[in-house]
Amino acid sequence: MTTTPLQPTARTSLRRSKERAATDRQALTDVLMDGMFCHLGVVVDGDPLVLPTAYGVDLERGPDGTLYLHGSVAARSVVAAPEQTVCVTVTHTDGLVLARSAFHHSVNYRSAVVFGVPRLVDDPDEKLHGLNRIVDHLVPGRSTAVRPPNRKELAKTSVLALSLTEASVKIRTGPASDDEQDLDLPYWAGVIPLRTVAGEPEDNPDCDLLVPAHVRTRAAILGAPS
Repeated sequence: MTTTPLQPTARTSLRRSKERAATDRQALTDVLMDGMFCHLGVVVDGDPLVLPTAYGVDLERGPDGTLYLHGSVAARSVVAAPEQTVCVTVTHTDGLVLARSAFHHSVNYRSAVVFGVPRLVDDPDEKLHGLNRIVDHLVPGRSTAVRPPNRKELAKTSVLALSLTEASVKIRTGPASDDEQDLDLPYWAGVIPLRTVAGEPEDNPDCDLLVPAHVRTRAAILGAPS
């Protein structure tokens, strides 16, 4: 795993609120590992297309780590992506920031943006590795607790690999930033914290097995009641 700080480029340099930039590569790792889905931005037939996409991360593959993106072989976005620079984003909304003035309302968030030209993974071993990373990203340990994909299923599935070399991270935390002349106004200011919370795992109607430990662990990490 590289510890090289994020190197700003023309595409990743912040132009507004520069103080919110995080250049530590660990900040990028944290945003990616805490996320569940990303948004893949790609141009298809001359039009922009942004799609929610499942992903996985391998910090040991490539000089700066690799992001694996899941798709169908028939998806236009997957077909078009390896021929161009794409933009992948991951965003966490951590709180609604309520100020005394409408103008200073904001959001506490953590976001990552990754640019690059992805490659279509055609090596069978890496393709299976990438799919396992994607499955385990949502529920760690899941890929070894299910039937692996067969040849037909693999043929229907595409995996894109995108280097994490060109990326930026932007973070906002803390209370509202009201103008000094507004501090005495009779309006409440503060933050409504937000987080993703899981419920208790629910059995499939045709499954009478005990919920496995890795599923309960993941649910508990996401705040499911014990």
